[in-house]
Amino acid sequence: MTHDHDLVLRPTAAQTEAALNPPAGRNGGDLVVETLQGLGATTVFGLPGQHALGMFDALRRSDLTYVGLRVENNAGFAADAYGRVTGEAAPLLLSTGPGALMSLAALQEAAAASAPVVAIGSQVPTAGLGGGRHGYLHELRDQQASFRDIVKSVHVVRTASQIPSAIAAAWESALTAPHGPVWVEIPQDVLLAETSLPVVTAMDAAPEDVVPRPELTAVAAHLLSTATRPVIIAGGGVVRSDASGKLRALAERIDAPVVTTFGGKGAFPWEHPLSLQSWLEDRHTTDFLESADVLLVVGSGLGELSSNYHTFAPRGRVIQIEADLGKLESNHAGLGIHADARLALSALLETVEERRDPSAADAVREVLAAVRARIDSQELTLEQQVLASVREALPDDSPSFWDMTILAYWAWSAFDARRPNTMHSAQGAGGLGYGFPAALGAAAADRTRPVLAVSGDGGAMYSIAELATARQYDLPVTWLIVDDGGYGILREYMSDAFGEATATELARPDFVALAESFGVPATRTTPETLSDDLAKALARPGPSVVVLPAVLRMFAPTHL
Repeated sequence: MTHDHDLVLRPTAAQTEAALNPPAGRNGGDLVVETLQGLGATTVFGLPGQHALGMFDALRRSDLTYVGLRVENNAGFAADAYGRVTGEAAPLLLSTGPGALMSLAALQEAAAASAPVVAIGSQVPTAGLGGGRHGYLHELRDQQASFRDIVKSVHVVRTASQIPSAIAAAWESALTAPHGPVWVEIPQDVLLAETSLPVVTAMDAAPEDVVPRPELTAVAAHLLSTATRPVIIAGGGVVRSDASGKLRALAERIDAPVVTTFGGKGAFPWEHPLSLQSWLEDRHTTDFLESADVLLVVGSGLGELSSNYHTFAPRGRVIQIEADLGKLESNHAGLGIHADARLALSALLETVEERRDPSAADAVREVLAAVRARIDSQELTLEQQVLASVREALPDDSPSFWDMTILAYWAWSAFDARRPNTMHSAQGAGGLGYGFPAALGAAAADRTRPVLAVSGDGGAMYSIAELATARQYDLPVTWLIVDDGGYGILREYMSDAFGEATATELARPDFVALAESFGVPATRTTPETLSDDLAKALARPGPSVVVLPAVLRMFAPTHL
C-alpha cells in the first residue's frame, strides 16, 4: 500500500541530482539562510559581529533582504514590529556575547507583546563551550541562560546537520499562539565550516492551532446567552489572531459593550455604539466592568495596565480566552479557555444564542460621557489638541509606533487606531527607545504607506543612531519627537511622590539640526501647526523628523 506521506518524502530525480551535487563553497551560514528562505522568510534584521560573519557572508548568496541597524536592541525592535504588522516570523541575526545581550530588552518587549521573532545568534567555537572559561572573545559561561527567562524556547546547535531542524523548530515555536521570540545558538566554527550537505529547500514548520475545548465553549456560550449585563474586554490576542471581525459579530449578537486594552487598540471600532473605547485607566470604566454579571476577556491576561493597576475586582462570572496558558486565571478566577482568540470566537459565534439589550448602547454613552467630563475638568486642552492633530495627520491605514512617553500614555486611552493592527507601543515590557526602530521595521515590511514613530526627547536619544539606518534604506518613516527637556513622565511621578524630581532633566541636541546632519529633512513645529507639518512630512518620500517643543501633562489617575 502506498501512503500519501510516502509520495511527499520521495525525492524527484531533479531533487536527487541537486542533492548529490550541491554548490561548492557553502558553509554553516549558508544552511542558516537557506533554511530561512525555505521557511518563507524574505527580510532579516541584525548587526554583524566577528563570530556571526558566516551567516552574514551567506546573505550575499541568498535572496533575503537584509536591514541592518546600528544597535542590536534597535534591530530587535525592528524585527518585533515586522512580526507584529505581518504576522510572519522575523529573523534577527546577532553575534555572541555583547551583541546578543544587547538584544535582550527588545526580546522582552517581543515576549510581552507576543511578536514572532526568530533570533539566531552565534556562540564561541565549540572548543570553548561548557563553561570552562577558556578566554574566547565574547565568552559567556552560559549564554543560553540569559535568554531562557525571556524567550519562548531555546534551540541549541552543535553541528551543521542540526541547523535546519533547529531553526524550523524555532520558527514553529515563534508562530504558535501565543506568538513570541525564540533563541537559536550556533557556534562560530559550525557557521564557518564548509559543508557538503545538500541545499536546504522547502521546510515544513507550520504551527499547530490552539483550539478551544468544546465543553468549555458550550458553557461560555450559555453564560453569555443568558447574561443580564455581559461585557467584553478585547486584548492584543484579538489583533494578533486577526479576529476583529469575529469580535464585532459576537458583540453585536449579544449586545455586549466592548473595551479594548492598550495592546488591543483597533480590535473594535472606536465609534461603534457598543464601544467603551480604551479608557481602562479610569474608574468609571472600571466600575462598569465590575458591574457585569458575565465578563468575557479575549486575548488578555488582565495585567497591571489592563486592570487599572490591579484595582479591578470583577463581581460577576469571568470567562477568559487566552492562548498563553500561563495567563489563564493568573489574575482573576473564572472559566479559563486555552485557545487562539480567532478560533474561540468562531466557536462561540456558532454556539451562542442571540440576545437583545437596547439599554447597552445607552450605558456605553453614559460611561464615555462621565470619562470625558473627568478629563475636561483637568484643563488638559494642549494634550488633547496635540493628540487630535496626530490623528488628523496620520492616514487611517498607516501604522504608528509609540515610545514610552506622555503622548503615548494619552494615546493608549484616547487615540482612535481606526484599523486593527495599526497602533503599537512598548507598553508590554515598558522599555524606552522602541518607537523609531520599530517604525523602521514596519516600513521595511511595507514601503507603500508612511509609518509614524512617536518619542519623547529622552526616548529619542536611545535611537538617534537609527537615523542613519532610515537614510541608508530610504524608509518612509516620520519621527515625531516631543521635546520637553527630560523624562517627562518620571518628572511627574517623582514630583507627585516626593515633592521634586531627581535625575529627570536632560541636556539634548538640536534635533532638527541633528536629523539634517544625517540627511533627513526635519521641521520644528508648534501645537498650532503640528497637524499640517506632520501631514506634509508623512506625505514626503523617505524618512523625516518633526520636533515639537512642548511640556505635556498626564490626566490624573484614578487608581491611587
